[in-house]
Amino acid sequence: MHTRSIVCEGFEREDGLWDIEARIIDTKTYPYDEPFRGHRDAGSHVHDMAVRLTLDSGMIVRGVEVDMASTPYNACQGAAPSFQGLIGRKVGSGWRAAVSEAAGGTKGCTHVRELLYVMATVAFQAMVGWSDGDNADKRHQDSAQVQQRPYFLDGCRAWASDGEVVVTLYPQFAVRPTDRDGAA
Repeated sequence: MHTRSIVCEGFEREDGLWDIEARIIDTKTYPYDEPFRGHRDAGSHVHDMAVRLTLDSGMIVRGVEVDMASTPYNACQGAAPSFQGLIGRKVGSGWRAAVSEAAGGTKGCTHVRELLYVMATVAFQAMVGWSDGDNADKRHQDSAQVQQRPYFLDGCRAWASDGEVVVTLYPQFAVRPTDRDGAA
């Protein structure tokens, strides 16, 4: 009856910045009538919205572009400027709060906010991933020299500070697991 497609991609730019792009497309499998756009054919876009975040190497937002090619209401278009409030904000801890502050409620758009949440993970995957095969990935090779605790530790099971991944890649931040009685 309904299909939602979300595609997210991360690109390293020649100028040293990063573009994280996401697009959401909603379609129906049947013809229907909307109150403002009228008759819609099966497969026509209910929503077709795209976002590009430009980030620096510290994951600070340097630019935001929002494109709303297809929306069910004209009022939706008025939400795009609110996302400029993300410029200067950091993708990472507190990102959802930053998105909500800039474009929460009636200031913004639910669908664009949803894209921005998943874009944070895409940014991490693009910018802190493994080597592309042509260049040595210094992010993990030099992890033993990292002085500040990475923000993503304890963010999920794999990055638990008492787990194998942290013990192997960031031993300076690893902690011993406790047994069932609480003793280390």
